[in-house]
Amino acid sequence: MASVDTSLPPKPTGAAADFAAAHADEHALKLYGGWFCPFVQRSWIVLHEKEIPHQYVEINPYHKAPEFLALNPRGLVPTLAVPTSGSGAGGGGEEKPLYESTIICEFLDEAYNEEKYGTPLLPRGNTPQETYLRARCRLWIDHVGNKIVPGFYRVLQHTPGKDYTIEEARANFLNQIKTFVKEMDDSGPWFLGEKFSLVDVMLAPWAKRLFLIDHYKPGGTGIPAEGTAGDDDEEIWKRWRVWFDAITKRKSVLDTWSADEMYIEAYKRYAEDTSQSQAAQATRKGERLP
Repeated sequence: MASVDTSLPPKPTGAAADFAAAHADEHALKLYGGWFCPFVQRSWIVLHEKEIPHQYVEINPYHKAPEFLALNPRGLVPTLAVPTSGSGAGGGGEEKPLYESTIICEFLDEAYNEEKYGTPLLPRGNTPQETYLRARCRLWIDHVGNKIVPGFYRVLQHTPGKDYTIEEARANFLNQIKTFVKEMDDSGPWFLGEKFSLVDVMLAPWAKRLFLIDHYKPGGTGIPAEGTAGDDDEEIWKRWRVWFDAITKRKSVLDTWSADEMYIEAYKRYAEDTSQSQAAQATRKGERLP
């Protein structure tokens, strides 16, 4: 197996560089991340959507600082350093870590719930209907994390000699997307219709990265062009295109995105199946993503 490639650019570029620079000053709430990581982008999108004051700290995934490892011994990004009670915006207080992108996103949405932080990204309230809607969102967030995202990596990491064909990987990936799309509300572009939610956030980074499969793999994603899906699937893929167009133009998604060519370079190791990231290793072994 090839050694880890440490030649990637050390910081964001494009719009993401501007967003990072705007959040470079010392702050008690810190997001430790890597510009190329889709799990980091999830957390970043929530911070952007809710306009939460924070400090962004770029982490070199191959040379992690001791102070970062003291905060999160697993060394994974994203890691959110949360100030304890009494710590001011300027820092100086004790920090407690949170990791796992889904948990970070839910924490940010719940902790920053005042009106100034905008509309909640998960339904709130304790009525049976509100409780159900919140649980339903979590159900489809789980589908994104445990079905669609692993499917993305299985297609991207396919190489000759695998015990599955790229056609099999692609068919499974598309079926998982179709299952997701069938649950979308048709009243608006988002999963819940008119309301943008954490369900949309969870898939957004991989929607932006679909072009990498088209770039690296024969046959690309296989997502049908308009008018080519056949009677049974045409409406499903039409609804997908509405969502895809909306999410890839969302300001929070664009502002946390580096230049396209940087991702092409960063994901070359995935396409060759030589990446040593934990996500790549889990995909290679057929295990659950970390």
